[in-house]
Amino acid sequence: MTVRPLGVRDLWSRFTGDLGRLRREALGMNRRNLAFLVPYNRPALFALVDHKPATKHALSAAGIPVPATYAELSLHWDLRRLEAVLAGLTEFVVKPARGSGGGGVQVIAGRRGAAFVKASGATLSLPALAHHCSDILAGAFAVGQRADEVLIEYRVKADAVLGAISYRGVADVRVMVFRGVPVQAMLRLPTRSSDGRANLHMGGMGVGVDLASGRTVYGFRGRRPALTHPDLDCPIVGVTVPAWETILATAARCYQTVPLGYLGVDIVVDGDLGPLVLELNARPGLTIQLANRRGLRRVMEEVEAQDVDRLSIAERVRLGRTLARAPRWRQAPEW
Repeated sequence: MTVRPLGVRDLWSRFTGDLGRLRREALGMNRRNLAFLVPYNRPALFALVDHKPATKHALSAAGIPVPATYAELSLHWDLRRLEAVLAGLTEFVVKPARGSGGGGVQVIAGRRGAAFVKASGATLSLPALAHHCSDILAGAFAVGQRADEVLIEYRVKADAVLGAISYRGVADVRVMVFRGVPVQAMLRLPTRSSDGRANLHMGGMGVGVDLASGRTVYGFRGRRPALTHPDLDCPIVGVTVPAWETILATAARCYQTVPLGYLGVDIVVDGDLGPLVLELNARPGLTIQLANRRGLRRVMEEVEAQDVDRLSIAERVRLGRTLARAPRWRQAPEW
């Protein structure tokens, strides 16, 4: 059988066909803001999710598990007692209460004498850590560069499955929730360059997760496709995320507590405690579409057209998993 090589018209037809499908399926920033973020996210709730301690208090009061908080420091004067606060703590996380994108987060994995050992293996002295906390209080990492607070909390322990594909840190799962329905999910993996943090802005990897099965389907780092972890050289596709049913149900429950119609829920799987909600995001980005090779626009419009307010959490999860069975974007044509 003779295979006819693709001509210019064939290539152009395939290219324009892919562009047309992307236009129909992909959700762009302008449409996200005008059609979903502004109409469904009440401004009063932005202040709640932008302040991590307030979010944790609200979720905890609703019975949704979150990492334990060891201390909250709100004044530079409070740094005098930093040594006493950290006494007896071998592992912990320091983060800004109003930070975003992973900026300002320090993951302390142990101690070496008087020094604190970061997840990357680098060390910090107590004065250096106090200086970092001072930067946080001054608003160096806060949204809008406003005065901030220091949050010191429990360091999540990686579970066996996700720990095997994470470099010296803990992976988290970003679940996109629209009107209480999970519509897409992405695993974010720490790398050497991300210093033990899973945030994509810090150099972490994004890995799409199939809502229906909980298995990873496609990876990328810096907008480049990847099938293996760059530091561990292990496969990142075909991995089943632990406690997947619980993760989706927890994400849907967050909407019940903080009713943002367009919501990003970041969840970690602790090796001892199971799924914990790290934080909520009222302005989740759109790179999750790249990780899944699937646009958000169609599924969001499908959920918008349905009467989902009367559905239970289990029914919302079931709806999201059903809608996730649509075909993915095909591979880009080879030129």
